[in-house]
Amino acid sequence: MHHDLQVFDDSESLAKGAADYVLERFQAMTSGSSSFSFAVSGGKSPWLMLAELTKESLDWDRTVIYQVDERVAPLGDDLRNLTHLQSSLASTPVQIEAMEVNDSDLDAAADRYAELLPTRFNLIHLGIGPDGHCASLIPRDPVLQVTDRLVALSGLYQGTRRMTLTYPALARSDQLLWLVSGADKQEALAKLLDGDTSIPAGNVEAGASLIMADRAALTQ
Repeated sequence: MHHDLQVFDDSESLAKGAADYVLERFQAMTSGSSSFSFAVSGGKSPWLMLAELTKESLDWDRTVIYQVDERVAPLGDDLRNLTHLQSSLASTPVQIEAMEVNDSDLDAAADRYAELLPTRFNLIHLGIGPDGHCASLIPRDPVLQVTDRLVALSGLYQGTRRMTLTYPALARSDQLLWLVSGADKQEALAKLLDGDTSIPAGNVEAGASLIMADRAALTQ
């Protein structure tokens, strides 16, 4: 799919630009009574973005945060994306729909989470790993082939299993916002911009896509 691209000098200006964009998307909603459905991935960039966003006049009471993915780790563990989401948004009354990764039946928990998802997301944030993964759609993992479920489990990756939105769930997004920071992302970002489907990120489809990257992430 086509990706628009915006480039920022560093991770701090990237975070501010992303926060401004999220606020713009919120304000573009046509109905004053509808909620803003925003799914967030893990990583340093989104936590910086959310920290900036708490300074803005976003109506948090009308915002619902969903998780794009989550590690199977204990509640409160620093590995958990939820830990950082809650910390970043502690000053707000936002509703966070958390993935139940401590359930004894993870497949059933994934199915329950799928039932919570909106028919359409206003916005989904994604990052990209140096290996081209996004969400927890991991190279060579069977989760890449899941097309009949909105939420599924990956195999072991970097020491943990993951619960993740699948390609069909990501396709429910009206708008994707990719945040890419750091020189270790150069090769993966170049492939994403080229539409290279050899990496998991290259197979994501949605209504529209914007990549925000710092200069370090761009090939020279």
